[in-house]
Amino acid sequence: MSVAKFALVTGCGRGGIGEALVVEYTRRGLHAIATVLPHEASDHLSEAGITFFTLDVTVEKSIMDLKASVQKLTGGHLDILVNCAGILYTMPAIDTDVVAVQRMFDVNVFGPMRMVHHFHDMIIRSIGTIVNIGSIGGIMPYTYGSSYNATKAALQHWSSTLRIEMAPFDVKVITVISGEVSTNILKSDAHRRLPEGSYYSPLAENFEQHVTRIPQGSTNRFDYAANVVSQSLKSSPPAWFWYGSFTVLVRFLDTLGWRTDSMLWNMFDLGKLQKAHKLRNST
Repeated sequence: MSVAKFALVTGCGRGGIGEALVVEYTRRGLHAIATVLPHEASDHLSEAGITFFTLDVTVEKSIMDLKASVQKLTGGHLDILVNCAGILYTMPAIDTDVVAVQRMFDVNVFGPMRMVHHFHDMIIRSIGTIVNIGSIGGIMPYTYGSSYNATKAALQHWSSTLRIEMAPFDVKVITVISGEVSTNILKSDAHRRLPEGSYYSPLAENFEQHVTRIPQGSTNRFDYAANVVSQSLKSSPPAWFWYGSFTVLVRFLDTLGWRTDSMLWNMFDLGKLQKAHKLRNST
């Protein structure tokens, strides 16, 4: 008689990567455990027959309560932990609201740290796997994404070090370098506008188009989930797994050590900003 395997995934709100991951783990025969924020809808999970609990990764007690529930459900074992919960903040670096960015670091970086701190014993007991969902933003300096990119760069380096430190316990750690995936994460930032008087004001229309864009060519989240889950179930998974739109290009540039300033300069029309700045200074 085979023993059930359990996969815990944080950040499983409707329309996101987390939801797609728990659906895929369930399809593969694992007992998936999803988490949603206390104020989030959960009917998409209950209708799919997926076990879920509420969780706020920024609140220690919330994580401890989740652990107690998961221990009761699994008998103290956890085969896979996927740190997927994350939020977005889009703004030029010079216009950054540091308080908002502190909140994002609390979710995107310190959240996974808290989860591993509290659940590591269950994962070690199961000789399990930890999956941390990173981003090409942590590799390439996309304009307007300095703060979000910083959270992913921090997560990815922490994840790599965690991989080394967990190896003596035979626990596997995978850092997923995600490309652009078709989720609803951009909707949370669609309201952002440049602050009045910003040096970036000449690009105000460009910025609005950026935060309200509907990405073209994004990877389907269920296709993404199928590939990530497949890697997480391997006995010897890769240290970094690149998947999603633009990952091939970014990996190529990163491997060659090329800096991408000129490409991003053109992509975000920074020449227009430079011209406007020079014109203003000459008058």
